[in-house]
Amino acid sequence: MNITFTPAACDYIKKMLVKEHGIAFRLSVKKTGCSGYSYQPAIVQSINPADTKLDITSDIAIYVDPLWQHLLEGVQVDYIEEDKNGLKQKRLIFINPNEASRCGCGESFHV
Repeated sequence: MNITFTPAACDYIKKMLVKEHGIAFRLSVKKTGCSGYSYQPAIVQSINPADTKLDITSDIAIYVDPLWQHLLEGVQVDYIEEDKNGLKQKRLIFINPNEASRCGCGESFHV
């Protein structure tokens, strides 16, 4: 499984694991939105035994839903802080070579 996480994304995930008392970060996809699919990142309290564990860093447990691995192959996960109209937004972003397009709001994608 070829998914990469930038140092900024790893730092953010570490902070969220502490804040939410989680044991791992899980990445999945959900059928939704106007384009078909949406990324579903989550801090989890338990591990799904069917999930695939990624060896990204020694201090973060990262798991991927095997049902959606084909859509997540080659994804780069990054973290950004943006200032939009005076509102600071902090979020993970997903750079996916499998995407054909995204919806106008950027919340869902199509392959």
